[in-house]
Amino acid sequence: MLDLPGDRRIVYEDSGNRDGRPVILHHGTPGSADGPKPRHSILYRLGVRLVAYCRPGYGGSSRMRGRTVARAAGDVTALADALGLERFGVLGRSGGGPHALATAALLPDRVTRVAALVSLAPPDAIGLDWYGNMTTDNQRSYRAASLDEELIAEQVRLRTNRVNDDPAHLLRLLREEMPQADKNMVEDETIERQLLRTYAVALGDGPYGWIDDLLALRAEWGFRFDDIRSPVRLWHGADDRFAPVSHTRWLAEHVPGAQLEVESGAAHFAALRVMPRMIRWLAEADEPPSAAA
Repeated sequence: MLDLPGDRRIVYEDSGNRDGRPVILHHGTPGSADGPKPRHSILYRLGVRLVAYCRPGYGGSSRMRGRTVARAAGDVTALADALGLERFGVLGRSGGGPHALATAALLPDRVTRVAALVSLAPPDAIGLDWYGNMTTDNQRSYRAASLDEELIAEQVRLRTNRVNDDPAHLLRLLREEMPQADKNMVEDETIERQLLRTYAVALGDGPYGWIDDLLALRAEWGFRFDDIRSPVRLWHGADDRFAPVSHTRWLAEHVPGAQLEVESGAAHFAALRVMPRMIRWLAEADEPPSAAA
């Protein structure tokens, strides 16, 4: 736990090789620092120090009302400074994708490489049908976040109460709208266990991280893609309906120099399988390992 000015705190998990190349992980929505990621032994073999943190309102991290996507860069700065990480790679999955891109844009002298998996595009993306091919439930939630803060807050509170009573509730709801590729992924007992744990931890203190994520993702993000100077890799499953692949295709056209990979026959949760490969790529940046604090 990292204490911050203004009586705030960030909860984080530091795993892998403490002398390895540092990578900072932005989790999904909803999510937490102990969500799905490669095991400690795999990270150690890759020579990676993986630092995952809970965004404000999730998993014990203090809430920050009105936070923007760009605000993630400030928390990453505080966390990296506390751990003695001068330069690092950044990875974001799903709702963490925009936060990873924000970190790269706003910390260009510190971020070596950035990868965004199954990311959303900004709400003002010109030429993108933002809701096209998206699940009905996600459309409903993001539309409510755009139009009525009180409505989305109440919807998420009710859902969070159900999840806290039964962590499997959210996964059952997601299964109702999953394409077959995602159903195949979450049938794996290890992945199912990881998802149930991250949902339980993320929402254990209440719905606030989830509410604020939805509001931030549907508001002005607060940074410019043109400010990203580090190499960028974008990955998406072609059959994704939670964050449709059209979002990442749009990002590939607007993020300078971004390399796009779309995998046929894969969907949203296949990003969990791709994470080790992307973490390895992030750690291959031509930078010396940062000293541990």
